[in-house]
Amino acid sequence: MANLRDLGLSEYEARAYRALLKTGPTTAKELSHVSEVPMGRIYDVLNSIEQYSLVRSQTASRPKKYVAVEPATALDRLLEDKKRELSEKESQYEEIVQELTDSLESADPHDERFWTAAVGPEEVDNLLVERLDAADDRIVMVASTVSDRFDINMIGERVSIALEDALSRDVDVSLLMRPALVDDLPPSVGTRYRTSLSPHRNFDCRTSSDVTGTFTIVDDSEVCIEVAHPLRESDRFALIDLKDRSFASEVRGEFEPRWENAEPLTFD
Repeated sequence: MANLRDLGLSEYEARAYRALLKTGPTTAKELSHVSEVPMGRIYDVLNSIEQYSLVRSQTASRPKKYVAVEPATALDRLLEDKKRELSEKESQYEEIVQELTDSLESADPHDERFWTAAVGPEEVDNLLVERLDAADDRIVMVASTVSDRFDINMIGERVSIALEDALSRDVDVSLLMRPALVDDLPPSVGTRYRTSLSPHRNFDCRTSSDVTGTFTIVDDSEVCIEVAHPLRESDRFALIDLKDRSFASEVRGEFEPRWENAEPLTFD
């Protein structure tokens, strides 16, 4: 159940404000009795909620009297305060992340083989996007079958955003697809291709019939290999990420002649 404390008030502040709504204009002493806020705390509490602009005071009267601001106005003010506070925190966290990004460094690349795997559509996307986000120099994507990742937006919303982010970091992106895959794509793909990816000078997309498998090479040091469901080729079952510079170089070597002989992708 929602509570005034959810918007930043203390227990005593919430009690005092609720009590003022019932009593109307009243003194601090009377409010202490009704709200059960100790007399030793009531003035601090009233000063606090007055700073929140939740109460108005009549200083000309002796003793001083207080009245609650209407709930709708009071709640709007609390909401604006909370939004401002969250916005400030967001800016602080962004600055912290930026400082840490500049100060934290990964270990130097090494040749030790390491692999990990993800099973299930969401897990596959998470792993692939993570590896795309880690790219510094080049991404090579090869697709030979229609899968969840290629169903509506050619490479899926999350993957597309990750590629656009990579392009903005001056990462070269090469996408190679089978012509049959392009034929199965909806017309909206052309719009996305022209507006989101094609304008980048370091993005290139081509088609070739000499393509098998669906995989991604990241920085010539790791290969993300898509594993199809054993009974449904078009369904992704898992993704294997293999960090092995030697293997990545071997795959890249097989990719290059196919890329050179491929046709540039065009949409009418």
